[in-house]
Amino acid sequence: MDFEMAIWEMTSLMIAPKKVFKSIYYHVRTPFPLPYASSLAIRTTRTLLTQTKNTYHRPDPSFTYLLSFFLLLSALAWGLAYTPSPSAITKLALSFIFIHFLLGSLLLSTFMYFLVGRFLGPGVKGLPRRRRGGQGLFGGNPADGANQLEFGYCFDVSIRAFFPLFTLLHILQFLLMPLLRHPSSWASTLAGNTLYLAAFSYWTIVTFLGYHALHFLEHTELLLSPMLVWVVAWVVCAVGKVNLVDWGARAMFVGVR
Repeated sequence: MDFEMAIWEMTSLMIAPKKVFKSIYYHVRTPFPLPYASSLAIRTTRTLLTQTKNTYHRPDPSFTYLLSFFLLLSALAWGLAYTPSPSAITKLALSFIFIHFLLGSLLLSTFMYFLVGRFLGPGVKGLPRRRRGGQGLFGGNPADGANQLEFGYCFDVSIRAFFPLFTLLHILQFLLMPLLRHPSSWASTLAGNTLYLAAFSYWTIVTFLGYHALHFLEHTELLLSPMLVWVVAWVVCAVGKVNLVDWGARAMFVGVR
């Protein structure tokens, strides 16, 4: 397992998420490791190249394990602050890791596997074809078996798209909770709702970038359409003075208290 690469991916997801999916593509499809990789990453890359030929899925669970560990720490912090009992903290940790993260990512992966495979493949009637050159990063030969959407890759995208949600809603929201939960303050409500808008917008962008990196998919820009839903919801909540932080905090503790 390459935890060094997982840490690099997590950092890049918050700074330059497009690099993450380019690295996954290069990691399995080219015979040379990337220049930023360490000696350990190079050895891991060479091993994966012999074991995962012609696949976009990266069969290294280090990202999943590391994010699960961070969720455990998050559950400990939230539990000590709001439900300071061993049983409640244990339930919260299990909920964060197995329900919010793993089950949520699995369900989203299944949904996207069928949705993207059915509607975003080449040649869908009524939609323009995606223009890609035959050379460069996204060039590919259809005969080499690389033009197939894999469920494993969908899961890779889902767990990486979860990381911005974790950073903004588990860490930043926790640190700002004293400022965001003022029922009489419209500015507090607006700031909290903006945090949720940023989190789900980032999730949408990372999901889009994950599928856009596959050269054989077309009209992937449609995956950005949920952005309109998030903006409309933000406006409605701002006008109605609905504090999403309160709703989100309650959702975190469902089945715990």
